[in-house]
Amino acid sequence: MRKDKKIFVLDTSVIIYDHNAVKSFQEHDVVVPITVLEELDNFKKGNDTKNFSAREFIRYIDKISGNSTLQDWININGKGHGLFKIEMNQKASVDAEKVFGERKADHRIINCALHLAETYPDRKVVLVTKDINLRLKAKSLSLTAEDYETGKIKDLSELYTGRTTVDKVPIAAINEIYEKGACGADVVLKKIKPIANHYFVLKNGQKSVLCHYNPTTHQVERVRKQSALAINPRNAEQAFALDAIMNPSISLVTIQGVAGTGKTLLSLAGALEQRRNYHQIYLARPIVPLSNKDIGYLPGDIKSKLNPYMEPLWDNLKYIRSQFSEKDKEHKLLNEMVETEKLVVCPLAYIRGRSLSNVFFIVDEAQNLTPHEVKTIISRAGQNTKIVFTGDIFQIDTPYLDTQSNGLSYLIDRIKNQPLYAHITLEKGERSELANLANDFL
Repeated sequence: MRKDKKIFVLDTSVIIYDHNAVKSFQEHDVVVPITVLEELDNFKKGNDTKNFSAREFIRYIDKISGNSTLQDWININGKGHGLFKIEMNQKASVDAEKVFGERKADHRIINCALHLAETYPDRKVVLVTKDINLRLKAKSLSLTAEDYETGKIKDLSELYTGRTTVDKVPIAAINEIYEKGACGADVVLKKIKPIANHYFVLKNGQKSVLCHYNPTTHQVERVRKQSALAINPRNAEQAFALDAIMNPSISLVTIQGVAGTGKTLLSLAGALEQRRNYHQIYLARPIVPLSNKDIGYLPGDIKSKLNPYMEPLWDNLKYIRSQFSEKDKEHKLLNEMVETEKLVVCPLAYIRGRSLSNVFFIVDEAQNLTPHEVKTIISRAGQNTKIVFTGDIFQIDTPYLDTQSNGLSYLIDRIKNQPLYAHITLEKGERSELANLANDFL
């Protein structure tokens, strides 16, 4: 073996995050401790994404091992990849279980990496884990430890926002947009190369206009502030978001912003306004149990267990309904849509595996999804389906995701400039002055 080839030791969290992780280390060798296989065995049953990842990884290792023993180095499928093995030995001169005073899987994984570092003193051994605390423990024992970087956004400050303000636009161009509804992109933007479905605030002195770049016509088109079921945009950002939600040419929308910026409310109002165009409207969110406990710990039947997680979604529906009196047809219509399941509010796990044809699908709290989960959802889209992901990338509730590795950030970064996609970042809170105060100063 070449001395310059590293040995990467993968933690269970990496496999759950990406079941193809062993293929991501180029020519370097990959080791999975036997403890990780034991943990994956506990994960393999169930319908959650982590269960799918565990099963897929186990099947892949079984496939590449063939008739070989997994204690010997075997080739990872694919050109340019290194070798792979399962490591049984956890004995090293330093025992993590004694150092940290507890027998647990994390410490056995560290011991395995320490054993490999002593067995191959001329090669660099790196423990790869999404668990920050495990990385810190490994480093405290002089073991190199890294986060799993595949799919991670390198520079969050450059994450696509979906909108730009352009000053000193010719007055004639602004007037043409007001009169004709559109203007050639070259005339307005000059040297700026627009991204598909990008939004602009065009200004010249006191005069301004909201615009959207149409990649089909290569024109900037005026964005008019429209309402959806009596919900009106309160600023330019919200007008852009609602325009993307209502645009039939755009099948995929992402809306990123802090609490109170109107992400979910605008998405739901826009979906309900277009209810005649779709068979069903799904409003879903991932279940992230408190204190990492399963919902089975909560009292009551399955509906009672899930209600606390779905309540924020129902709150948005109640707010829209409150815009009308009980005598208004819209008020009755919203009740009927829930009763007939034209509008379904449910956990994301209930959607997984279904065909999403003729559906307007809103995924709330998308920052708590992995890139693989986001891809799985989008790949389920059939004919006449629109998907809207909303979330705040700075409010991650799952232990192995962060602002750079979550599915929403990944989606925004990877799919921008596609004709079927639009994104907008909302920054101005519109919930209340008190909520804005909390966001700004606390």
